[in-house]
Amino acid sequence: MQKGSKIFVAGHRGLVGSAICRALDAGGYAQVVTQSRNQLDLTDPTAVERFFESARPEYVFLAAAKVGGIHANSSAPADFLRDNLQIQLNVIDAAYRAGVKKLEFLGSSCIYPKHAPQPLKEEHLLTGALEPTNEWYAIAKIAGIKQCQAYRRQYGFNAISLMPTNLYGPGDNFDLQNSHVLPALIRKFHEAREAGGATVTVWGSGAPRREFLHVDDLADACLYLMQHYEGEEIVNIGWGEDLSIAELAAMVKDVVGFEGEIIYDAGKPDGTPRKLMDTSRLTALGWKPRIGLREGLEQTYQWFLEHRDVLRT
Repeated sequence: MQKGSKIFVAGHRGLVGSAICRALDAGGYAQVVTQSRNQLDLTDPTAVERFFESARPEYVFLAAAKVGGIHANSSAPADFLRDNLQIQLNVIDAAYRAGVKKLEFLGSSCIYPKHAPQPLKEEHLLTGALEPTNEWYAIAKIAGIKQCQAYRRQYGFNAISLMPTNLYGPGDNFDLQNSHVLPALIRKFHEAREAGGATVTVWGSGAPRREFLHVDDLADACLYLMQHYEGEEIVNIGWGEDLSIAELAAMVKDVVGFEGEIIYDAGKPDGTPRKLMDTSRLTALGWKPRIGLREGLEQTYQWFLEHRDVLRT
């Protein structure tokens, strides 16, 4: 991928896509192509095929997806399955047919079985049952991985698949009904502090453990692997360390400056007990993250304060 290569970032307005665009801009890549949802409906196969025939990108970052937390996945399973399958099928197929040199597909750590050994290794894929609260999204993402592998084997299409851990950072979704745990905690603690509240309620027991990666670190890894990885096997992208939801809540509380009490609602689902990524394959390829969680939280909260009037809330 050269500085003058034509590059299509699918999902450029999302958390991951916007970070990839920032990284490409910082790296001096001058021909980055983007399309808003109003310009191109990625669930429409005819529209996607026409776009690729017209734009003729050389490289594709497939970061477009319908995403959400436990509540969103549980409430709209058909939407998460259908929309993600359609996006992946359309973009990967049209990219191959249009002669794209390389495509990078972004999956998710939720593809792994609920009770897979920890840390999660790439070879644990399809070795057990999925977490019920997000299995629809996970099945769609697994299908995307397999589509990339199938097109590589049958057609020689250069498609690679990356599996990020839990992400956060600028551009995140802070809607309490649809967001993931970290942005939801930032908003809850901020609003409680602003209102002078005495307590903040956190879903679940606080015991599950999660790993978090700043989205700018992910974007850096995406560019690095677009340049340095050609394999069929999936690659985990993560920090390699985790913490409990209770520890995360305490850290967010401190960063935001909330002085009240944290209450855990054990009647709400915990989700997967632990989800730590084994990143030895990534490390062996020569890449490591650089933004620590405390530093990243402080940056993200500052971004939230500066953009809260126009956020997805």
